[in-house]
Amino acid sequence: MTSVQLADLAPYTEFARAAYCSPITVTGWECGQACEAVPGFKVSLTGGDDNSIQYYYVGYWPMENTVVVAHEGTDPTQLLSDLTDANVFMESLDPTLFPGVDSSVEVHSGFADEHALTASIILKEVKSLVSQYNANSVTLVGHSLGGALAELDCVFMALNLPSSIAIKGVTYGTPRVGNPAWAALFDSLIPDFQRINNEKDIIPIVPGRFMGFSHVQGEVHIISDGYAVQCPGDDDATDALCTIQSVPDILAGDILNHLGPYQGIYIGTIYCT
Repeated sequence: MTSVQLADLAPYTEFARAAYCSPITVTGWECGQACEAVPGFKVSLTGGDDNSIQYYYVGYWPMENTVVVAHEGTDPTQLLSDLTDANVFMESLDPTLFPGVDSSVEVHSGFADEHALTASIILKEVKSLVSQYNANSVTLVGHSLGGALAELDCVFMALNLPSSIAIKGVTYGTPRVGNPAWAALFDSLIPDFQRINNEKDIIPIVPGRFMGFSHVQGEVHIISDGYAVQCPGDDDATDALCTIQSVPDILAGDILNHLGPYQGIYIGTIYCT
């Protein structure tokens, strides 16, 4: 990827970083460096308790005429433990939230349950902002668990908003969300998507493919600062520079890479300054 392409990702990284900050500071877009890096953003809704419901926020980004939805992640060590557990279950999508989706499309049950807690209230706010500002797109961002929620949100928004509204997703350190049927559905609906993995991060390789999970398209793998590659297909296992070859198992990875740096930006609660 060129330096320009990498620089263009920076605002989305800051949006993902800001999702870890307290709603008290995010409401006024006063969350420190992350908020300062994207001036003019207008927050209209915040929520979550950083416990049973991850923090989230919704707002309008005038520079891109888009509505942004961002979800907080979680403790990466806890997430790794959960996603490598042998009792990881998948379930079909809720037909009320995801109308018209075949039951063969399955996703991680924990992710689906978490997404359902906020989906309707977020959709209502997104529709309101699209109408208020005549926005032509919706952008979903998140890191870690927040990235999984943003991935689900991409399809949720595509199915519940007018086709004239473009859907864009940018996620960081995202685990696998669903089965190959989920990946195929996602790829058909969301062409504008990037899931960014940093160096030896192990979260993107769980849950394992042997458990029936598959990534969606759009991998960007950061090899080192200023050097990243775009990887083809869903779970590319042939390119030595892409994640599966670079991190063949969790013992070959480094959980600290999950926090960054994503082109100089670290993401996590301790970086809300």
